[in-house]
Amino acid sequence: RIIPTDKSHHDANEAGPGPEVMGADTLIGNEVCNRDEENLGEVKEIMLDVGSGKVAYTVLSYGGVMGMGDKLFAVPWNAMELDTENKRFVLDIDKETLRSAPGFDKDAWPRFADTHWGADIHRFYNASPYWEDTPPSGRKLS
Repeated sequence: RIIPTDKSHHDANEAGPGPEVMGADTLIGNEVCNRDEENLGEVKEIMLDVGSGKVAYTVLSYGGVMGMGDKLFAVPWNAMELDTENKRFVLDIDKETLRSAPGFDKDAWPRFADTHWGADIHRFYNASPYWEDTPPSGRKLS
């Protein structure tokens, strides 16, 4: 979701693809804050469900210094909002709740395709599982 602003929709006269369609690498490193403007970390990775073509998770890096000692969190993509005006993401969670969120270490990533694990993550963030979303209608590729 994109946070509405005065310039929420891309002007056809402007150059560039965004913000409705963007390259994932342009979002890596973006700050993530909560509604109280507290910094929660930054986007470390964006995880795609290759089979469905959907963005599944944002990997949020929090708590370390210069990449050392960070704790990583898989945050459902649909739990995040893109604040294009401030070039950051907003996650509706306080710091204490984030600290208690299920996380993982940079050397031990979870199996993101595991829907049992994913259901727990989506439940924690109060987000509907991306794999239960109704696919857009249109032509099927074979």
